[in-house]
Amino acid sequence: MLKKYHATIFIVLLLLIDQVVKITIKTTMTLGEEFNVIGNWFRIHFIENNGMAFGMELGGEFGKVFLTIFRVIAVTGIGWYISRLMKEKAPKGLIIAFCLIFVGALGNIVDCVFYGKIFSDSYGQVATMFPEFGGYSNFLHGKVVDMFYFPLFDGFLPDWFPIWGGKHIIFFRPVFNLADSYISIGVFMIILFYRKYFSDNK
Repeated sequence: MLKKYHATIFIVLLLLIDQVVKITIKTTMTLGEEFNVIGNWFRIHFIENNGMAFGMELGGEFGKVFLTIFRVIAVTGIGWYISRLMKEKAPKGLIIAFCLIFVGALGNIVDCVFYGKIFSDSYGQVATMFPEFGGYSNFLHGKVVDMFYFPLFDGFLPDWFPIWGGKHIIFFRPVFNLADSYISIGVFMIILFYRKYFSDNK
């Protein structure tokens, strides 16, 4: 069984890694800047978004605040559920999966809640932490920092290809961060390995 202090260390460590990567990108690159890591198919490409995972957005100022508050409520609920799973002596892998979802959501909450206050903007300049004249936005209005870009295929599909034949596509187009990856891995772990747990424990 995974103990609480093990889960706490796991969560804190992953959160620190996520934030170190984001802060490094934010304080060394300008918005839109990129460089190749492995060929042309793995790039670091710095963007910011107002919304959800993988660059999706919920529009407007109200949408932004609503999404941040929803995330806080969701993370609180997930934290409670992790404690419940531990009391029920659930499988270690299932608890790890929920911890991944928890820390992923928490990592992006940090951006939304604090980054607007502690960073200057990144438009045409490298951002600074705690700028003299204040950050680029208000509390709860920060933007999520994304950087991982995997354009595995960038080209035109053959004409015989159904629906999209002859069209230019980029796969995989979304730019994402470590927090998004944590959430995705956690969800896939639950779907692939732990559906039976929920059907057996209604």
